[in-house]
Amino acid sequence: MTDSLTMPTSPPMSGAQASLYQQLRGHLATLKLTAAAEHLPGVLAQAEAEQWSMTATLEHLLAREVEATEARKLAGRLRFASLPTPATLADFDFDAAPGVDKKLVDELATCRYLDTATNVLLIGPPGVGKTHLAVGLGRAAAEAGYRTYFTTAADLAARCHRAAIEGRWATTMRFFAGPTLLVIDELGYLPLPGEAASALFQVVSQRYLKTSIVLTTNRGVASWGEVLGDTTVAAAMLDRLLHRSVVLNLDGDSYRLRDHHAKNDALRHAATGTRRPLQ
Repeated sequence: MTDSLTMPTSPPMSGAQASLYQQLRGHLATLKLTAAAEHLPGVLAQAEAEQWSMTATLEHLLAREVEATEARKLAGRLRFASLPTPATLADFDFDAAPGVDKKLVDELATCRYLDTATNVLLIGPPGVGKTHLAVGLGRAAAEAGYRTYFTTAADLAARCHRAAIEGRWATTMRFFAGPTLLVIDELGYLPLPGEAASALFQVVSQRYLKTSIVLTTNRGVASWGEVLGDTTVAAAMLDRLLHRSVVLNLDGDSYRLRDHHAKNDALRHAATGTRRPLQ
């Protein structure tokens, strides 16, 4: 796209040309092609300067409208996704998480797993990057055109509980069944009451073999009976999640703990001139 500061300018229009130009602007406005209308002067000037054909001129003009439409759609998908941070897969620190298979994450970034309704389970202690990867996968899916929604396990349970009380259970189940990718964060961080475990199981069951779930948890699958308060529900849910799944086990020090140590080391170095670690 030609820079606006160097955009060629057209010679003054005749009265007939000006009238035709205004009619064209009016047509674009009527059709709500606002981006095309906005770029019309520049495209026409560039077309004349570079002697584009009528087809090439029309293609350039409509390309601006398509770009604007896609940008609006992406913004809408990202608003709906409710991602809690701007984290992306590209800025994940693989050096700080040597146990994470970068090739596998790169494959997941293509979003091909969504075509087969494959689930992704991210398991590991707090602070090792599970939520970062989950948000990054959610963002990648939204950018690829897939409807995505992010929630925590606790928020999902609370929303389902309210829905049951208010008589909106079926509507809420349809909502959670709808997105191509549902990201459920922080399973196991808080104990779930019996009705919450049941709601989570219902959501997983509705999506089984149809759409994908990315789920993060700080508890190994052997502990899910304790997390959900029901070994039967836990086994049934795991059966559905793991039937078609990718499991990433993350370990190592917490990102926040590493950052704390790094700041302490920097402070010690500034104060004493030594990089000896704090005891």
